Amino acid sequence: MRDFNEGDRKKKSARIQIQKNPGNLSEESLSELESVVKASLKDGYLSCPVAWGIARKSNVPKIVVGEITDRLGIRITNCQLGCFKIEKTPYDNSSYSNIDGEICNILKELHETDQLTCAKAFELARQFKLKPIVIANETSARSLKIRGCQLGCF
Repeated sequence: MRDFNEGDRKKKSARIQIQKNPGNLSEESLSELESVVKASLKDGYLSCPVAWGIARKSNVPKIVVGEITDRLGIRITNCQLGCFKIEKTPYDNSSYSNIDGEICNILKELHETDQLTCAKAFELARQFKLKPIVIANETSARSLKIRGCQLGCF
């Protein structure tokens, strides 16, 4: 996979507006967080679950970690919802299952009201005690699109 470059930044900023330093962190805190992100890279990339862990351990919103990865030109891989995939990312279709009609109705309603977001997908997964990828697979099976990545990737 190629690096996240200036052209990628321009395309992304046309789709997604993330303010600079969305957590209003001090320069010292930002520098520390950048160091943690850099130390957490595997093969030059940061996986989505690792980014979430950094946010949790650092007690910052997930979007802050996403903004730092953008600033550093780092790509996030291994989306927990399977929204982007590269060869290195393990993906197991066996987790796909037909879920009950209530969840399908909720997904359809969220989609119709433009509220089918990453956060909502995770919320549904917790509510129904499912893996987030199961919710994502159901959205894909129904040609519904999840929006609003909590890390700002999509």
